[in-house]
Amino acid sequence: MNVIRAALFLLLTGLVVGCGIAQHSPGPEARVAAKSLAEQVGTSENGSGAQFQLFAKVFDQVRTLYVDEVDDAKLLTAAADGMRKAFPEPASAAEDKLVGAAIEGMLAALDPYSAYLNNRSYSAVRDQTRGEFGGIGLQVTKEGDFIKVISPIDGTPAAQAGVKAGDLITHADGHPLVGMTLRASVLRLRGPAGSEVLLTVKRADLEPFGVAIVRARIHIKAVRWSLQDGIGYIRISSFTEKATREFVEAVETMRSQGGDTLLGLVLDLRNNPGGLLEQSVLISDELLERGTIVSTRSRVDQRFFNARAGDIAVGLPIVVLVNDGSASAAEILAGALKDHGRAILVGGRTFGKGSVQTIIPFENNDGLKLTTARYYTPSGKSVDGGIEPNILVKQDPDREGDEQRERANLELSRLATAR
Repeated sequence: MNVIRAALFLLLTGLVVGCGIAQHSPGPEARVAAKSLAEQVGTSENGSGAQFQLFAKVFDQVRTLYVDEVDDAKLLTAAADGMRKAFPEPASAAEDKLVGAAIEGMLAALDPYSAYLNNRSYSAVRDQTRGEFGGIGLQVTKEGDFIKVISPIDGTPAAQAGVKAGDLITHADGHPLVGMTLRASVLRLRGPAGSEVLLTVKRADLEPFGVAIVRARIHIKAVRWSLQDGIGYIRISSFTEKATREFVEAVETMRSQGGDTLLGLVLDLRNNPGGLLEQSVLISDELLERGTIVSTRSRVDQRFFNARAGDIAVGLPIVVLVNDGSASAAEILAGALKDHGRAILVGGRTFGKGSVQTIIPFENNDGLKLTTARYYTPSGKSVDGGIEPNILVKQDPDREGDEQRERANLELSRLATAR
């Protein structure tokens, strides 16, 4: 085993050429550091042995569980490139930093969503699924060299500052995000509550501009609702652990208060970046009597999530509002209701995030977030590329009011009359 680990380190530093990896010519200091570290591999539970055990573990998880088959040579090339990019002079870097950069490079080559989560990042992911975390309140992805906003989260500093879905973030506090991994860029945006971060934003054809945002401890209320003129309006901002419970409470309260005057529901999923798959499935199940809600396909199996009998809305008409900020779990709910004819969709094409990320915990309280499957709607269509609304309504930025919501109310009234 020591020989394998030694060979791995030599491969990463470019001293050994194999598996189709292009040859590199490291300097003498890098050669000395590589040889020294390789000789130490596996000599103790800590130090080099532990670091290469970690790399080997991540490497094995990717080879075994990633949604697509991966080429070992390409994985190792990406790992080597990541390490060299972070540390052009590896002799001056600590072993854990070198291996960490190799892991980041390997995962970044897979997709924008797979990442190694250190203690801090792993804790932040757990906090976010609970609906409480620190930061500015953005859901983001990687697009080219920049960070692209999937959507700002309702009521957070980023939303209040006017950041919009589709914005590109090019700098944070003057530091360029070009070439940084998604996780590293996100860490630039995070910080203690009360501190300020200055974002440089590129929006459509406008010149880049600055947006100053004060970070906060963010508490997300997953569901907000109102009842007016017989129309029940439910806004789901994120699929946290509390989303289904809050949704059921909202519907039950509106049915109790509205009685026979309740015409139906407008379900607003605009700028909902997603969240827990389980929660979107449970809410779909509350509104569907039967049939497939969503299916997932991985390299090892295909899973179907099916609805059970019972409709909490007792057949009332439903209109779902979506836009290009509706992603992942929001697309699962929208796609299920559309495909089963349970609702009509109004607004714009959804974001198109059709991949499933699984959190794999490690013994050191770190974790691996890995893309392990893809989502498919009940009709068998991939969520990648987005879901088209039944009725396309573009928001006119020069027009007052919420044009999409107005159209949703109109369509709901029409459906209620036709019952």
